[in-house]
Amino acid sequence: MANLRRKINSADDLQSVVRTMKALAASSVGQYEQSVHALNDYYRTVELGLNVCLRANGLGNLKWGSDGHKAFDVAGAVVFGSDQGLVGQFNEVVAGYALETLAKLPGKPHIWAVGERVHAHLADAGFPVIGLFAVPNSVKAIAPLVGRILVESETRHDPSATFGAGQGEATGLYLFYNRPTAEAAYAPSCHRLLPLDENWRRKLYQLPWPTKNLPEVMGSDIATLRGLIREYLFVSLFRACAESLASENASRLAAMERADNNIDELLENFHSAFHQLRQSGIDEELFDVVSGFEALSNIKR
Repeated sequence: MANLRRKINSADDLQSVVRTMKALAASSVGQYEQSVHALNDYYRTVELGLNVCLRANGLGNLKWGSDGHKAFDVAGAVVFGSDQGLVGQFNEVVAGYALETLAKLPGKPHIWAVGERVHAHLADAGFPVIGLFAVPNSVKAIAPLVGRILVESETRHDPSATFGAGQGEATGLYLFYNRPTAEAAYAPSCHRLLPLDENWRRKLYQLPWPTKNLPEVMGSDIATLRGLIREYLFVSLFRACAESLASENASRLAAMERADNNIDELLENFHSAFHQLRQSGIDEELFDVVSGFEALSNIKR
């Protein structure tokens, strides 16, 4: 009984920790989901701005680096994972998806990992990870991370290829992350951020303007285009990180929910075994009292 009581107390303590983590995950999911919704509107605004710039005189005739079918001489990848555990198969899913996609590309890619857990999975698979970034712990910490990733990627790649108009080596940059889904907690996703090739230009060029009044580009067309491209790269990375964080906390919430249910079942079994053992001890004591009473009665008779 003493051993069962210790197990029950330990399970109660563990359940309190699990429920605390579940509450934290639930509150974190909300802020990251709100950030994703806000970013979708801003992303749409940046795309419309790029559409206006590409429609301006002369911009539609610029030479763009790749036609979308050329193999990249250098391929970079940013894989978003987690620093903390208790997230189920979150890191295994995104790492496996990234490795499967990158294995189809020629040569060895440059990989940056966001999160120690996903970094370990990538290293165990034999892929060289040239950089490791810590996972942001809030929405405000995402922007500094995005800035560091952009600086790191530009030092490794041809800067002219970033704007899609260079004559240097062909470069590609892929983003791998888990994004929230309606059917399940998350699903792995891949977004090719670079190069900004002809297919990317044509897709933006064909976007319909939401009103009948077409805007004009004020100032330098090229300077405005480059500024919008920088915003496009920034918001794409920001959204990928925010969706990954929302998926991470959704996965942790689901894992803590399963753990809470398992602990409830375990406590129920412990309490049942405890009551059975306690009742058995009470029955044995009653049998001893009855036997002693009968023995004393026989002696008196």
